[in-house]
Amino acid sequence: MSDAPTFDAPFALGMMSLHEAPELHAPERLADWLEARLDQGLHWFDHADIYGDRAGETLFGAALRARPGLARRVRVVTKTDIVTPERDTSPFAVKHYDSSPAYVTRAIDASLERLGVARLDHFLLHRPDPLMDAEATGRALDDAIAAGKIGAAGVSNFPPEAWRRLQGAMHGRLSAHQLQLSLDHPAPLFDGLFDAVVGDGQAPMAWSPLGGGRTLNGPAAPVLHAQAEAFGVSPAGLALAWLRALPGRPLPVIGSLKPERIETLCRDAELTLPRPAWFALLEAARGHEVA
Repeated sequence: MSDAPTFDAPFALGMMSLHEAPELHAPERLADWLEARLDQGLHWFDHADIYGDRAGETLFGAALRARPGLARRVRVVTKTDIVTPERDTSPFAVKHYDSSPAYVTRAIDASLERLGVARLDHFLLHRPDPLMDAEATGRALDDAIAAGKIGAAGVSNFPPEAWRRLQGAMHGRLSAHQLQLSLDHPAPLFDGLFDAVVGDGQAPMAWSPLGGGRTLNGPAAPVLHAQAEAFGVSPAGLALAWLRALPGRPLPVIGSLKPERIETLCRDAELTLPRPAWFALLEAARGHEVA
């Protein structure tokens, strides 16, 4: 594989909680918020069709329609294949995954319509589907790339053999991979998953990069806060710098929508973490030194 694509931003803005932020629901208010983020150099926005049961994509699209010039500046990642019990039309009303070509193709078209963009920059399968027909799903993704509907296909939370089965059935490459990765959850660095992602040429995106807040309050907290003070950054900014020090420079997907918090993390993104400091944080998080 050739080198993975890179994301030219210090972090992506996750839209998982957009539907829970009523102060941003008016299209003009959200358009103002988006324009401010774009002016900060933050142009990657991470969606999924299950966020707010489609509400996140719908609100985002309404803001872009209210200020059309923004659509050319945003870069969109979205995901599909999780069917919630409320969306299951079968008698079972069960949460499940659907990576069938028909479902994936409808999901791409529906996300394009809701978001109001000409193309989805990265379109990811959200969870590995044990029933996936790799050849059929791969064909659907290739067709979407050829039609200009998506810039690239990718995966989220997949184990290596699952994404390699899909990649083997495709002409296009799987360009991005979202995985859970943080000081609170460094397991992918030691179980082979992260090495496989980078080794296969996928650009890593780290979801829950602060462990849902546990990174700031967990076992590594004393060292994290002491180092943050020494380096003149916020503890959260330091935790993101720890991630960006890894090969492939993982793109953290942050969940905060607060402008002041985002501004702080933008400022902290200049930090390059020295190797001993990186290992000191790892040791604190894991509770033991490296072998």
